[in-house]
Amino acid sequence: MAAPTEQVTGGGRARDEGSGPVISVRELWKVFGTKADQVARSAELRALPRRELLARTGCTAAVSDVGFEVSPGEVFVVMGLSGSGKSTLVRCLTRLIEPTSGEIVFEGQDILHCDAKQLRELRRHKFSMVFQHFGLLPHRRVIDNVAYGLEISGTPKAQRLKRAGEVIDLVGLSGYERSYPDQLSGGMQQRVGLARALAGDPDVLFFDEPFSALDPLIRRDMQTEVIRLHHEVGKTMVFITHDLSEALKLGDRILIMRDGRMVQMGTGDELVGAPADDYVRDFVRDVPRANVLTLKWIMRPPRPEDPLDGPELSPDVVVREATRAVLAADKPVKVVSNGNLLGMVGDEEILAVVAGSESGA
Repeated sequence: MAAPTEQVTGGGRARDEGSGPVISVRELWKVFGTKADQVARSAELRALPRRELLARTGCTAAVSDVGFEVSPGEVFVVMGLSGSGKSTLVRCLTRLIEPTSGEIVFEGQDILHCDAKQLRELRRHKFSMVFQHFGLLPHRRVIDNVAYGLEISGTPKAQRLKRAGEVIDLVGLSGYERSYPDQLSGGMQQRVGLARALAGDPDVLFFDEPFSALDPLIRRDMQTEVIRLHHEVGKTMVFITHDLSEALKLGDRILIMRDGRMVQMGTGDELVGAPADDYVRDFVRDVPRANVLTLKWIMRPPRPEDPLDGPELSPDVVVREATRAVLAADKPVKVVSNGNLLGMVGDEEILAVVAGSESGA
């Protein structure tokens, strides 16, 4: 591959590069066990693999020294297999689980220093969660489920019902306002959960594997729905999943975890183009590379014999999208950024990736 990568940075389709991060996580630990505080204070114990730590102390480090930032408007995905610590991490970010040590700075405020009242206000007005299990109130109609968070925060009835109606329409449930949850399909119930999370107009939405219990077709529909809503409302999102295809579809950047620790963080093309180790390499092995890699990963240096009057493409164009233009050109395509020639792409480079994608390589 031609392009190096910064594994802890990445682009994003909706990121605001001119402002600071919405969330900054630094040296975050969550240790379960009677000696949790001892583990957090000991550099020797913190360095131990999870199994050895358990054997020596009886403690389990569910989240180990995790740090990252989330930019305004970014969809930040945390993924890993069962037991990787991803769900514990997202619960720490909202203090549904109390971290053992570290910092979680939300819009400039370390929420680990918030008292119960401050934390309650943050949960009511600044961030919302969407869970795998919808948690809808079965005796309440859709509109009342969506308005529930506004109700407990003291919003007047007319105002909260008006807002609930707006977000019900936003998630495509118009006409079902008076239905009860058991009258809806699983996908529609998850839309109710999504509308409920949006009703309070939070700054950040946290998703904890919200679609993993849904049928594959409904799951794809809901992924598309999240993308549509992200483009429409521009919310910052932190999304937890064990599904790489879901992560690649939704995420501006992806953090892969294993045994509570960060393995690699970057954009989808960075993970596929330059996996940090065999663990990540196994994760991305079956990804159709032409659908993820951009031209910067397959371009070659210009050769003396290359004509330089061929068509131009950006290095950020996905290989699949560039295939027709490259194969139709009678000269190698120039990969250009800000007027600078970065490299060349011809039939050979394109077909090597496309053929590998088709064969599953």
